[in-house]
Amino acid sequence: PLPRAAFAIIANATLGEEYELSLVFCGNALSQKLNKTYRDKDYPTNVLSFPITKKSGEIFINLSKLGEFSVVELFIHGLFHLDGMQHGRKMEEAEKALLHESKRRRWY
Repeated sequence: PLPRAAFAIIANATLGEEYELSLVFCGNALSQKLNKTYRDKDYPTNVLSFPITKKSGEIFINLSKLGEFSVVELFIHGLFHLDGMQHGRKMEEAEKALLHESKRRRWY
């Protein structure tokens, strides 16, 4: 079951209210197809982010590959990729801060 999260509020806090975001929950088949097509990696992954324009993008979360992460953690990870961040300490710290703020404000 999906958490009762305020995905729009979390997205607005990260990308701004004018950003158009599509959130798709998928399984292994679609995740692997997208990962192969756009990243040349032939395996399913847990989250993929696709910027479309500067003010729009899509996040795909594979519910079969959550592993140790929650849906909200993967959503936040995808948001920061759409915001232009790359993997590393700065991104990890930003994710932790937003996750903490989301819990504090009861966004999930």
